[in-house]
Amino acid sequence: MSDLCKPRLPAIPLHRLEVPLPHLLPFAIGTFDTIGPLSRAAFPHRHTFYEIVYVTGGRGAHVLDLAHRTLEPPQLCVITPGQVHHWADADGLAGQVVLFNEDFLPPDSQDAAALRTLATRPAHPPGDESGPIAALLADMGREYRELRSGYQGVLRASLHILILRALRAGAPDGRLPDRDRADELAAAFTRLTGRPGAARRSVGSYARELGVSAGHLSTTVRRATGRTPASLIRQQTTLEAKRLLTGTRLTVRQVASELGFADPAYFCRFFRRETGLSPGRFRAGAVGKHHDPRIGSIAAAPDDP
Repeated sequence: MSDLCKPRLPAIPLHRLEVPLPHLLPFAIGTFDTIGPLSRAAFPHRHTFYEIVYVTGGRGAHVLDLAHRTLEPPQLCVITPGQVHHWADADGLAGQVVLFNEDFLPPDSQDAAALRTLATRPAHPPGDESGPIAALLADMGREYRELRSGYQGVLRASLHILILRALRAGAPDGRLPDRDRADELAAAFTRLTGRPGAARRSVGSYARELGVSAGHLSTTVRRATGRTPASLIRQQTTLEAKRLLTGTRLTVRQVASELGFADPAYFCRFFRRETGLSPGRFRAGAVGKHHDPRIGSIAAAPDDP
């Protein structure tokens, strides 16, 4: 049978955090029950966001990228964007679930690389870190529920500590991995894309500034971050667009021009593809009625192109 005649297999469902407006925090923490039924989904799916699960009770198995690991609580599971996972024959799952987008991580940290390291295993016991991890998650839950002054900074700092403790627990000798040259180059590239005008620059121009070839930059950045340089540039461009739309009175056409888009219509298509909203709707929501910055669940959405 030719490829044209073969039935098309259904796409793996892609879930994303429900954070359509800029004042909604791209972070959530709760139990399996408060986060929602998709937090214990029994069907293979993937995310646009990171998920850290600290399982303290229940039975069954966690399946991550086809690797099957029987649950033996307490266990820590880390899922990164794009990985396929599900819970198999799970019953009575208990514990804490932490969900967050990459833009919630400190911009110059190595947390994203650490999370990819942790995600190489479907689950692992926290060992001596079990008590500190449980206490840290409890404190993060209180900060998230109470929304006291400075809670965003506390949650970011606590998430960083949680990642370090998870790394320490997963290291055979309790030592954290050293930062290598690939991480250094990727971090330098990320810092450059944070400057104004990132959308106007090509990957080649960044490579020249960093003193490497475009091919080497692409290979190194992908190995260190799991993403292409072009996707990181798109991410930074989207972030700058959000800043301009919410923090200035520039028209959409002017925002497009500031970002280096010659065609405002193309900018609108770009922004909708990256955020799910038109620039106008995004801005209207940002300056409208204040909403609770917490989110309580994840929702299914069509696959990204």
